[in-house]
Amino acid sequence: MDGTRVAVVTFDGFNELDSFIASALINRCGNDGLAAFITTPSPVVTSMNGVEVRGQRPLEFVTDADVVLIGSGVRTRDVVADDGLISTLRLDPERQLIGSQCSGALVLARLGLVGGDRPVCTDSKSRPFVEACDVKVLDEPFHADGNVATAGGCLASQYLAAWVIARTLGVAAARAVLAYVAPVGEERETIERVLGRVERTLGTVVES
Repeated sequence: MDGTRVAVVTFDGFNELDSFIASALINRCGNDGLAAFITTPSPVVTSMNGVEVRGQRPLEFVTDADVVLIGSGVRTRDVVADDGLISTLRLDPERQLIGSQCSGALVLARLGLVGGDRPVCTDSKSRPFVEACDVKVLDEPFHADGNVATAGGCLASQYLAAWVIARTLGVAAARAVLAYVAPVGEERETIERVLGRVERTLGTVVES
């Protein structure tokens, strides 16, 4: 798939690990036509730790993006309570890959993309709020069902990024990125751990 555009949706109060790890890993595949963009509702957003970031794409970009990843943050409950903001997120799981990180699962729940027979992964602090939406939460770092995936725990963003790369460019491309960013001496362990979960959703056998 050429020219695949990924919207990494990043709201005020965002968690830096969620947005930056996912976008950085995905953008290592830029030469293969896969590009991630920090996508924001305002020109500048401020992280939960006070880091100001200028968005690369406006929130409306989610409509045209091939992949949409919803990051988490300390203000996600405010986001899902904002009808105007939510109405901008016009997502289509029939033609888009859609994922969420930690409290981003609340956004997917509000949009009706999870729940019922589609459980999610999220972080421990967000779990009670997600469950209050009548959505089952798994004790796992990553889960995907068709074109919708969720990850739980800040460092689980590597699973979400690997899933995007594997779905768009293939498992070999995901393996190459993980091998590059893995801690020295832990390349094989990292690849097997991450792709060992991701490949279950792809029907692909991971090579040792």
